[in-house]
Amino acid sequence: MTALLRVAHLTTTFDVGRQVVAAVNDVSFDIQAGETLGLVGESGSGKSVTALSILRLVQPPGRITAGSVLFRDRDLLTLSEADMRRVRGAEIALIFQEPMTALNPVFTVGDQIAEALLVHGRATKAGARARAIELLEAVRLPDPARRTRDYPHQLSGGMRQRVLIAIALACQPALVIADEPTTALDVTIQAEILDLLREMKERFRLSLLLITHDLGVVAETADRVAVMYAGRIVEEAPVRDLFRAPRHPYTRGLLDSMPGLADGRRLHAIQGTVPDIAALPPGCAFSPRCPDRFEPCDTAPPPPYDVGAGHRARCYLHRPTDDEIR
Repeated sequence: MTALLRVAHLTTTFDVGRQVVAAVNDVSFDIQAGETLGLVGESGSGKSVTALSILRLVQPPGRITAGSVLFRDRDLLTLSEADMRRVRGAEIALIFQEPMTALNPVFTVGDQIAEALLVHGRATKAGARARAIELLEAVRLPDPARRTRDYPHQLSGGMRQRVLIAIALACQPALVIADEPTTALDVTIQAEILDLLREMKERFRLSLLLITHDLGVVAETADRVAVMYAGRIVEEAPVRDLFRAPRHPYTRGLLDSMPGLADGRRLHAIQGTVPDIAALPPGCAFSPRCPDRFEPCDTAPPPPYDVGAGHRARCYLHRPTDDEIR
């Protein structure tokens, strides 16, 4: 089966003084049509830079230095900027994590939804206004006709996030990238937004790349999950397999630090801190914090090893023995 999106060996670097630092380092994953992939990791792990790299929105001093991003069998990294503008919003849409900064404060929300339609030639000016009302109704914003005349500051955080979802869905893209879509919202509104994303995915037959630091969100929403640490994907698996049998020590540490998974179980924090990506250890980036570290971990970053059906982990614990290789 041909993937809708296939990211292969993507590397994005930033010039920091005289040093070149990889914020995204040899990242590969696929998203199938109709699938939700959860991309999870701590702040600073490279999740948002991965999303911006897919859409070629990385700003200097950042630049994509290696890899490919195949969307419907076209490598987005080789397209002209004019062709990329036709992809952004129309075929791949991005929902930003902070709606107050993503929305333009001097235009009404109706005008901002209509602009997405007009830029991509999906509606006339009159038709765009009517479509904006339909989209606000679809994302369950109360009194949508009146809300099209409101400015972002007149809406609550949850309402603004619904507007961003409406803008993302305006041109009926095949893929939506949602970057921490519930971070700035309270728990009740978070649940409503996640329900809305699931409903919109089914209604519009979307594929979804859901970026989050919250494994609970991934458990409720994703079909598969990729765990990032220090710019690399360290584990990828179907969501049920990952929660039942995590194979990377970092993933196990994340799950052990989550409340509510088992009554009466003591929570365990991961020792140490996330490393500075400008000063990573020579081997596995997680090795200074890893309770299972052994000799090869400090020599070179491990490759991904197959540990089950559709399940891979970058950990020397799963390196095949000589007997298994033979």
